Amino acid sequence: MVEVVTASKMPVGETLEIRKRRISPEKITGKEKIISIVTGTHGDELEGQYVCYELGRRLNQERHLLKGYVDIYPALNPLGIDSITRGFPNFDLDMNRIFPGNKDGSMAEFIADGIVTALKDSALCIDIHASNIYLKEIPQVRINEIVQDELIPYAKKLNIDYIWVHGAATVLESTLAHSLNSIGVPTLVVEMGVGMRITKEYGNQLVEGILNLMKEMGIYEGKTIKVREPLISKEEGDVAFLNASAAGVFLPGTDHWKQVKKGEKIGEIVNPLTGEVLEETKAPCDGMLFTLREYPIVNEGSLLARILRRKPQ
Repeated sequence: MVEVVTASKMPVGETLEIRKRRISPEKITGKEKIISIVTGTHGDELEGQYVCYELGRRLNQERHLLKGYVDIYPALNPLGIDSITRGFPNFDLDMNRIFPGNKDGSMAEFIADGIVTALKDSALCIDIHASNIYLKEIPQVRINEIVQDELIPYAKKLNIDYIWVHGAATVLESTLAHSLNSIGVPTLVVEMGVGMRITKEYGNQLVEGILNLMKEMGIYEGKTIKVREPLISKEEGDVAFLNASAAGVFLPGTDHWKQVKKGEKIGEIVNPLTGEVLEETKAPCDGMLFTLREYPIVNEGSLLARILRRKPQ
């Protein structure tokens, strides 16, 4: 069943609608839990579109195995997706910075309020994001340290590679995940892949994890895989950042999601005009390369890579 959860009239005479699809079990008892899958908050992040499709496709064939509701929200920012725009068009804002919204506010705030209201009865919410067009990320869950005790057990069942527990930042208080966690809806933020692209390998990995988590919650009775054991980092110093010291073209010299050693070459920044190598980027520590520059043009200070440090045994 597809329904409109919130809508607002637009100046051009059209209506902005946020839709969800609810996949229901064949037998209703009145005690069913709800798991919500949301994505499309940023219009240039498309990895979640495939996850919504593939999860829906799988459950279309296995409704008899459902014991709860699966609510799928593929486009929280449909205007952004339609216009290939990260933010909310014409308002010059990031939609993931206006939650929990305001029913008496602007159109964007009104829509945000309606989304939170629609999700408030969920037993769990999974908020799927991609990276931007510049960086490629392994499938990971990012968790605010304030809610780590509650969320890490869920994240471990999601078949992702990495759980990054980070410190609180003021801007996070206006995200969908923070707003939902604040009202008692456990919400995991998944980040993976590249902006404006779909990485089916990552999408399939996450779908298997969602089905596993649904089974653990008593929402699904189908067969599931043995999920991956994620790496977990909780300390600020666990992650090393590599930034460009020169402007030019970045040429990676190693593979994404690879163990690297201190001093190993990650890539180089070159000058196409002069044929010079401006910088050789080397790993500052032993560890796992979990973020790698995808878009080659860089400026001084541009992020090139992140490495999860390997701790001494």
